[in-house]
Amino acid sequence: MQGFLDWLGATGWSVALLESIWVWSLVESTHVLTLTLFAGTAVMMDLRFLGIAFKRVPISEFTNRMLPWTRGAFLVMVVTGFLLLYSNPLRYYHNIFFRIKIGLMVLAGLNVWWFHARTHRKVVEWDHDPIPPRAVRIAGGTSIFVWAFIIITGRMIAYNWFDCDIQPQSDFVNWASGCVLPTE
Repeated sequence: MQGFLDWLGATGWSVALLESIWVWSLVESTHVLTLTLFAGTAVMMDLRFLGIAFKRVPISEFTNRMLPWTRGAFLVMVVTGFLLLYSNPLRYYHNIFFRIKIGLMVLAGLNVWWFHARTHRKVVEWDHDPIPPRAVRIAGGTSIFVWAFIIITGRMIAYNWFDCDIQPQSDFVNWASGCVLPTE
């Protein structure tokens, strides 16, 4: 994997993206701005799922209005996220916060899948309830919790406290970051 990431990071487009004053900044800013749009619309839906806000609005109507914005922001956020990863793949691969973020994103994806595949299919039964069923509230609470930590870990990626080239680190940090240390 390390060889592939070294090669990928040395490609002309990757180097140009990382060294660009304007393009990299534009990609990163777009990533953060679409994150705010995504998180804002997702939290609004989650607050409705929790029965905390927008209680008079049927959930199906609320999700029909918000999901296009949420999905569009998510799509742009993922594309810009891949571009950021492409700009310096080896550093991101070894970043402990990036690894945690990816794990949390898998958890968030499973939460969304479970909600839409199982819980949301019966929306007609509880669509107008001010306080939705427990499964809906769990999905909404899980979403808020997980995305909050995705945002925090995403922000922490910028700091190099645990980069592989900063040694000595604890054995756990080296293991969790996938650092390959030279043998003596």
